[in-house]
Amino acid sequence: MRVVIQRVSEASVSIDDSLKSSIKQGLLVLVGFESEDTREDLDWTIKKIIQLRIFDDAQGVMNLSVKDIDGEILAVSQFTLHAKTKKGNRPSYINAASPEIAVPLYNNFVQTLSENLGRAVQTGEFGTMMMVQLINDGPVTIIIDSKNKDL
Repeated sequence: MRVVIQRVSEASVSIDDSLKSSIKQGLLVLVGFESEDTREDLDWTIKKIIQLRIFDDAQGVMNLSVKDIDGEILAVSQFTLHAKTKKGNRPSYINAASPEIAVPLYNNFVQTLSENLGRAVQTGEFGTMMMVQLINDGPVTIIIDSKNKDL
């Protein structure tokens, strides 16, 4: 499981020129799944997202989590996070989970993330062409991979 987390002052997802979801201050989380991902991967990643201290405290030091600031989260599925680019110029997505595996993982991810955050997590729409807009605050962008915890 791989996520790209962006600290945002606002973010939104539109589908077919219609606004699907939007948030103010918080996190835009792009999430991609592999076939081997388990509940352990999900729980570990969610804990990291919720506890990640990347918001400024009163002294201007990144010392607060999204929960500490009562921030929002927008979670968007993105299988391209598992692109393999080692060979040739066309990325391979062979490691990305099929929709049969990824959809339940994504739904579980959003539900568990909401429960841990204590508020509803906004979403895109799985498998749909989406237009994602954001204002990256900082900019702050963090990559987390449950299979490579050293990142």
